[in-house]
Amino acid sequence: MTGKPRDHHRGVVLRTERIAPHMIRVIVGGDGLRDFETSGHTDTYVKIVFPHEGVDYPQPFSVKQVRETMPREFWPRLRTYTVRAWDPDTRELTLDFVYHGDEGLAGPWAANAGPGDELLMIGPGGGYAPGPEADWHLFAGDESALPAIAASLEALPEGARAFAFIEVAGPEEEIKLSTPGDVEVVWLYRGDRPVGQALVEAVCSFGFPAGRVQAFVHGEAGFVKQLRRHLRVGLGIPMAHLSISGYWRAGADDESWRAVKKDWNKQVEAEEAAILT
Repeated sequence: MTGKPRDHHRGVVLRTERIAPHMIRVIVGGDGLRDFETSGHTDTYVKIVFPHEGVDYPQPFSVKQVRETMPREFWPRLRTYTVRAWDPDTRELTLDFVYHGDEGLAGPWAANAGPGDELLMIGPGGGYAPGPEADWHLFAGDESALPAIAASLEALPEGARAFAFIEVAGPEEEIKLSTPGDVEVVWLYRGDRPVGQALVEAVCSFGFPAGRVQAFVHGEAGFVKQLRRHLRVGLGIPMAHLSISGYWRAGADDESWRAVKKDWNKQVEAEEAAILT
Protein backbone atom coordinates (compact mmCIF):
# COMPACT_ATOMS: atom_id res chain seq x y z
CA MET A 1 0.00 0.00 0.00
CA THR A 2 1.64 3.19 -1.19
CA GLY A 3 0.68 6.80 -1.59
CA LYS A 4 -0.26 9.51 0.88
CA PRO A 5 -2.78 8.30 3.48
CA ARG A 6 -6.13 10.07 3.43
CA ASP A 7 -7.78 9.18 6.69
CA HIS A 8 -5.23 7.37 8.80
CA HIS A 9 -1.73 7.59 10.22
CA ARG A 10 0.97 5.19 9.06
CA GLY A 11 3.46 4.28 11.77
CA VAL A 12 6.62 2.23 11.39
CA VAL A 13 7.64 -0.17 14.14
CA LEU A 14 10.87 1.00 15.77
CA ARG A 15 11.20 -1.60 18.51
CA THR A 16 9.19 -3.98 20.69
CA GLU A 17 9.46 -5.18 24.27
CA ARG A 18 7.79 -7.94 26.31
CA ILE A 19 7.02 -6.01 29.51
CA ALA A 20 5.07 -8.89 31.08
CA PRO A 21 4.34 -12.47 29.99
CA HIS A 22 1.06 -11.35 28.39
CA MET A 23 1.85 -7.70 27.59
CA ILE A 24 3.84 -6.57 24.56
CA ARG A 25 4.97 -2.99 24.08
CA VAL A 26 5.32 -1.68 20.52
CA ILE A 27 6.91 1.68 19.77
CA VAL A 28 6.19 3.18 16.36
CA GLY A 29 7.42 6.31 14.64
CA GLY A 30 8.20 7.57 11.18
CA ASP A 31 7.13 10.40 8.91
CA GLY A 32 3.62 8.95 8.71
CA LEU A 33 3.03 10.30 12.24
CA ARG A 34 3.90 13.87 11.28
CA ASP A 35 0.25 14.95 11.75
CA PHE A 36 -0.42 12.84 14.85
CA GLU A 37 -1.34 14.92 17.91
CA THR A 38 -3.01 14.19 21.23
CA SER A 39 -5.07 16.55 23.36
CA GLY A 40 -3.92 15.68 26.87
CA HIS A 41 -6.36 12.85 27.56
CA THR A 42 -4.84 9.93 29.42
CA ASP A 43 -7.32 7.54 27.81
CA THR A 44 -6.27 8.61 24.30
CA TYR A 45 -6.89 5.76 21.88
CA VAL A 46 -6.33 4.83 18.26
CA LYS A 47 -8.16 2.35 16.08
CA ILE A 48 -5.61 0.07 14.49
CA VAL A 49 -6.45 -0.87 10.91
CA PHE A 50 -5.86 -4.45 9.78
CA PRO A 51 -6.47 -4.86 6.02
CA HIS A 52 -7.21 -8.38 4.82
CA GLU A 53 -4.23 -10.13 3.28
CA GLY A 54 -4.45 -10.77 -0.43
CA VAL A 55 -7.06 -8.08 -1.08
CA ASP A 56 -6.25 -5.50 -3.77
CA TYR A 57 -7.24 -2.19 -2.13
CA PRO A 58 -7.58 1.11 -4.01
CA GLN A 59 -4.52 3.35 -3.79
CA PRO A 60 -3.78 5.57 -2.03
CA PHE A 61 -5.34 3.46 0.71
CA SER A 62 -8.34 4.97 2.50
CA VAL A 63 -10.60 3.25 5.01
CA LYS A 64 -13.44 5.59 4.06
CA GLN A 65 -13.06 4.85 0.35
CA VAL A 66 -12.86 1.11 0.95
CA ARG A 67 -16.11 1.19 2.90
CA GLU A 68 -17.81 3.21 0.19
CA THR A 69 -16.64 1.12 -2.77
CA MET A 70 -15.92 -2.46 -1.64
CA PRO A 71 -18.04 -5.31 -0.22
CA ARG A 72 -18.24 -5.44 3.55
CA GLU A 73 -16.25 -8.67 3.76
CA PHE A 74 -13.22 -6.76 2.44
CA TRP A 75 -13.48 -3.90 4.89
CA PRO A 76 -10.38 -3.63 7.12
CA ARG A 77 -10.85 -4.87 10.66
CA LEU A 78 -10.39 -2.30 13.42
CA ARG A 79 -9.04 -2.82 16.93
CA THR A 80 -9.08 -0.07 19.57
CA TYR A 81 -6.00 0.43 21.72
CA THR A 82 -5.09 3.02 24.33
CA VAL A 83 -2.02 5.13 23.67
CA ARG A 84 0.38 4.32 26.48
CA ALA A 85 2.61 7.27 25.63
CA TRP A 86 3.19 9.87 22.93
CA ASP A 87 6.42 11.85 22.68
CA PRO A 88 5.81 14.90 20.46
CA ASP A 89 9.53 15.68 20.34
CA THR A 90 10.71 12.31 19.04
CA ARG A 91 7.33 11.59 17.35
CA GLU A 92 7.28 8.16 18.97
CA LEU A 93 4.02 6.44 19.89
CA THR A 94 3.89 3.65 22.46
CA LEU A 95 1.15 1.01 22.46
CA ASP A 96 0.77 -1.91 24.88
CA PHE A 97 -0.93 -5.07 23.60
CA VAL A 98 -2.47 -7.80 25.75
CA TYR A 99 -1.25 -11.08 24.27
CA HIS A 100 -2.95 -14.47 24.59
CA GLY A 101 -1.06 -16.61 22.11
CA ASP A 102 -2.69 -17.02 18.72
CA GLU A 103 -6.02 -15.73 20.04
CA GLY A 104 -7.32 -12.53 18.52
CA LEU A 105 -5.89 -10.26 15.84
CA ALA A 106 -3.79 -7.47 17.35
CA GLY A 107 -1.98 -9.56 19.97
CA PRO A 108 -0.49 -12.02 17.47
CA TRP A 109 0.46 -9.09 15.23
CA ALA A 110 2.34 -7.44 18.11
CA ALA A 111 4.10 -10.70 18.99
CA ASN A 112 5.44 -10.99 15.46
CA ALA A 113 6.09 -7.30 14.80
CA GLY A 114 9.61 -6.16 14.08
CA PRO A 115 11.46 -2.98 13.08
CA GLY A 116 10.21 -1.66 9.75
CA ASP A 117 6.73 -3.21 9.94
CA GLU A 118 3.89 -0.79 9.25
CA LEU A 119 0.91 -0.04 11.46
CA LEU A 120 -2.12 1.89 10.18
CA MET A 121 -4.14 3.85 12.73
CA ILE A 122 -7.28 5.99 12.80
CA GLY A 123 -7.57 8.68 15.44
CA PRO A 124 -6.66 9.60 18.05
CA GLY A 125 -9.71 10.00 20.28
CA GLY A 126 -10.18 10.25 24.04
CA GLY A 127 -12.16 12.00 26.74
CA TYR A 128 -10.65 11.52 30.21
CA ALA A 129 -7.79 12.91 32.26
CA PRO A 130 -7.49 13.14 36.06
CA GLY A 131 -8.64 16.59 37.13
CA PRO A 132 -7.19 18.73 39.92
CA GLU A 133 -10.68 19.56 41.23
CA ALA A 134 -11.20 16.03 42.61
CA ASP A 135 -10.47 15.35 46.28
CA TRP A 136 -9.30 11.88 45.36
CA HIS A 137 -9.21 9.49 42.41
CA LEU A 138 -10.30 5.89 41.87
CA PHE A 139 -8.98 3.65 39.11
CA ALA A 140 -10.31 0.15 38.46
CA GLY A 141 -9.64 -2.08 35.49
CA ASP A 142 -8.24 -5.25 34.01
CA GLU A 143 -5.27 -5.68 31.63
CA SER A 144 -7.05 -3.86 28.82
CA ALA A 145 -7.32 -0.75 31.01
CA LEU A 146 -3.79 -0.96 32.37
CA PRO A 147 -2.19 1.34 29.74
CA ALA A 148 -4.74 4.09 30.44
CA ILE A 149 -4.44 3.64 34.20
CA ALA A 150 -0.64 3.82 33.97
CA ALA A 151 -0.82 6.98 31.85
CA SER A 152 -3.35 8.52 34.27
CA LEU A 153 -1.19 7.80 37.31
CA GLU A 154 1.71 9.55 35.61
CA ALA A 155 -0.51 12.58 34.94
CA LEU A 156 -1.85 13.00 38.47
CA PRO A 157 -1.17 16.33 40.15
CA GLU A 158 1.68 16.29 42.63
CA GLY A 159 0.55 14.61 45.84
CA ALA A 160 -2.95 13.84 44.56
CA ARG A 161 -4.60 11.05 46.53
CA ALA A 162 -5.61 8.00 44.51
CA PHE A 163 -6.42 4.32 44.77
CA ALA A 164 -5.84 1.94 41.87
CA PHE A 165 -7.36 -1.55 41.74
CA ILE A 166 -5.87 -3.55 38.89
CA GLU A 167 -6.81 -7.15 38.10
CA VAL A 168 -4.33 -9.34 36.22
CA ALA A 169 -3.89 -13.08 35.80
CA GLY A 170 -1.16 -13.40 38.43
CA PRO A 171 1.77 -11.65 40.11
CA GLU A 172 4.00 -12.19 37.08
CA GLU A 173 1.75 -9.81 35.11
CA GLU A 174 2.43 -6.79 37.30
CA ILE A 175 4.26 -3.94 35.59
CA LYS A 176 6.16 -1.00 37.01
CA LEU A 177 4.01 2.08 37.62
CA SER A 178 5.18 5.60 38.40
CA THR A 179 3.27 8.65 39.64
CA PRO A 180 3.79 12.02 41.33
CA GLY A 181 0.60 11.36 43.28
CA ASP A 182 -0.01 9.77 46.66
CA VAL A 183 -1.29 6.47 45.29
CA GLU A 184 -2.13 3.10 46.78
CA VAL A 185 -1.99 0.41 44.10
CA VAL A 186 -3.80 -2.87 44.78
CA TRP A 187 -2.91 -5.70 42.40
CA LEU A 188 -5.61 -8.38 42.24
CA TYR A 189 -4.77 -11.85 40.93
CA ARG A 190 -7.51 -13.52 38.92
CA GLY A 191 -6.23 -17.08 38.91
CA ASP A 192 -9.02 -19.38 37.72
CA ARG A 193 -11.85 -16.99 38.59
CA PRO A 194 -13.92 -15.14 35.96
CA VAL A 195 -12.54 -11.85 34.70
CA GLY A 196 -13.50 -9.04 37.05
CA GLN A 197 -14.72 -11.08 39.99
CA ALA A 198 -11.78 -10.14 42.22
CA LEU A 199 -12.02 -6.54 41.07
CA VAL A 200 -15.72 -6.20 41.88
CA GLU A 201 -15.22 -7.74 45.30
CA ALA A 202 -12.33 -5.41 46.11
CA VAL A 203 -13.97 -2.18 44.96
CA CYS A 204 -17.35 -2.98 46.51
CA SER A 205 -15.74 -3.70 49.89
CA PHE A 206 -13.51 -0.63 49.74
CA GLY A 207 -14.29 2.12 52.23
CA PHE A 208 -14.57 5.25 50.13
CA PRO A 209 -12.85 8.31 51.65
CA ALA A 210 -14.81 11.51 52.14
CA GLY A 211 -14.78 14.14 49.43
CA ARG A 212 -15.39 14.31 45.71
CA VAL A 213 -14.11 11.31 43.81
CA GLN A 214 -13.23 11.15 40.13
CA ALA A 215 -13.37 7.54 39.00
CA PHE A 216 -12.02 5.71 35.96
CA VAL A 217 -13.49 2.22 35.52
CA HIS A 218 -12.78 0.32 32.31
CA GLY A 219 -12.33 -3.23 31.07
CA GLU A 220 -14.57 -6.24 30.46
CA ALA A 221 -18.19 -5.13 30.09
CA GLY A 222 -19.66 -7.52 32.65
CA PHE A 223 -17.69 -6.30 35.64
CA VAL A 224 -17.84 -2.70 34.41
CA LYS A 225 -21.64 -2.92 34.59
CA GLN A 226 -21.49 -4.23 38.16
CA LEU A 227 -19.10 -1.52 39.30
CA ARG A 228 -21.09 1.17 37.54
CA ARG A 229 -24.21 0.01 39.41
CA HIS A 230 -22.27 0.13 42.69
CA LEU A 231 -20.95 3.63 42.06
CA ARG A 232 -24.09 5.14 40.57
CA VAL A 233 -26.84 3.41 42.52
CA GLY A 234 -25.12 2.19 45.63
CA LEU A 235 -23.01 5.27 46.33
CA GLY A 236 -24.90 7.93 44.37
CA ILE A 237 -21.88 9.23 42.47
CA PRO A 238 -23.01 11.40 39.53
CA MET A 239 -21.99 10.41 36.01
CA ALA A 240 -20.14 13.71 35.63
CA HIS A 241 -17.55 12.35 38.07
CA LEU A 242 -17.17 9.01 36.31
CA SER A 243 -15.43 7.66 33.23
CA ILE A 244 -16.84 4.17 32.69
CA SER A 245 -16.78 1.95 29.62
CA GLY A 246 -16.72 -1.69 28.64
CA TYR A 247 -13.59 -1.92 26.48
CA TRP A 248 -14.46 -5.50 25.55
CA ARG A 249 -16.97 -8.22 26.33
CA ALA A 250 -16.25 -11.84 27.19
CA GLY A 251 -17.32 -14.19 24.40
CA ALA A 252 -17.51 -11.47 21.73
CA ASP A 253 -14.96 -10.25 19.23
CA ASP A 254 -14.40 -6.54 18.71
CA GLU A 255 -16.74 -6.24 15.72
CA SER A 256 -19.68 -7.96 17.40
CA TRP A 257 -19.20 -5.98 20.62
CA ARG A 258 -19.10 -2.64 18.79
CA ALA A 259 -22.28 -3.61 16.94
CA VAL A 260 -24.29 -3.91 20.17
CA LYS A 261 -22.39 -1.67 22.58
CA LYS A 262 -24.56 1.42 22.09
CA ASP A 263 -27.78 -0.49 22.76
CA TRP A 264 -26.17 -2.32 25.67
CA ASN A 265 -25.19 1.02 27.25
CA LYS A 266 -28.71 2.37 26.78
CA GLN A 267 -30.12 -0.68 28.56
CA VAL A 268 -27.70 -0.23 31.46
CA GLU A 269 -28.70 3.45 31.74
CA ALA A 270 -32.39 2.57 31.66
CA GLU A 271 -31.99 0.00 34.43
CA GLU A 272 -30.14 2.52 36.60
CA ALA A 273 -32.74 5.23 35.94
CA ALA A 274 -35.53 2.89 36.98
CA ILE A 275 -33.81 2.21 40.28
CA LEU A 276 -32.83 5.80 40.97
CA THR A 277 -36.34 7.10 40.33
